[in-house]
Amino acid sequence: MKIGGFQKSSLIDFPGKVAAVVFTQGCAWRCPYCHNRALVYPSRFQPSMPVEEIFEHLLLGRSQLDGVVITGGEPTQQCGLMDFLRRIREMGLLIKLDTNGSNPGMLTSLLEENLLDYIAMDVKGPLSEYRRFVGCEVDTGPLELSIELIKQAKIPYEFRTTLVGGLHTQEHLDQLAPLMYGVRRYAVQTYRMPPSDFRSQPPFTPPDVSLFHIASEALRDRVDEFLVR
Repeated sequence: MKIGGFQKSSLIDFPGKVAAVVFTQGCAWRCPYCHNRALVYPSRFQPSMPVEEIFEHLLLGRSQLDGVVITGGEPTQQCGLMDFLRRIREMGLLIKLDTNGSNPGMLTSLLEENLLDYIAMDVKGPLSEYRRFVGCEVDTGPLELSIELIKQAKIPYEFRTTLVGGLHTQEHLDQLAPLMYGVRRYAVQTYRMPPSDFRSQPPFTPPDVSLFHIASEALRDRVDEFLVR
């Protein structure tokens, strides 16, 4: 496991739970509005935290925690992910995974072994224009598989889209609606500008509030629960 950061406690990353947050390093995508570029671009990586240091923190804080969030980067590209989650499970802690959905094979394995209690998948935009949102060519077939896997999962889940001013349009949200049809929980969240030293791409801005109204009109009747963050 390549771990780029650790937060001892969070009240917002695991719905309804107090959770530690583990930030993994590495992602195959290059989303131009990424807020965690220090976890994506190898040239920005800090030395990886030792796994045992993470578990020392978890042992010390276990009585105050409900669970652990694994985020990134993209956690499912970590070859040691399953063993890492098994150890967390042995501690009696709940596990939430944040993912971009690019590795449905790993998701299948994690679900089959009952190593997840909550999944949050980022859906960047309509699949037909995914390159625009992720900054590279991408096979959307695995993303569709991941969406279906998660929709059929017997654990809580959510899909979420970060709305970016100058990038997302009403047309994109209208195209997303059929893809999200029938999901239990879907959230739109506002883009937050990264620190200035990470702005190597043309600047994006938080979305106009009207875009959230458009998202609500396009999606709220397609999903069981629609959230704005």
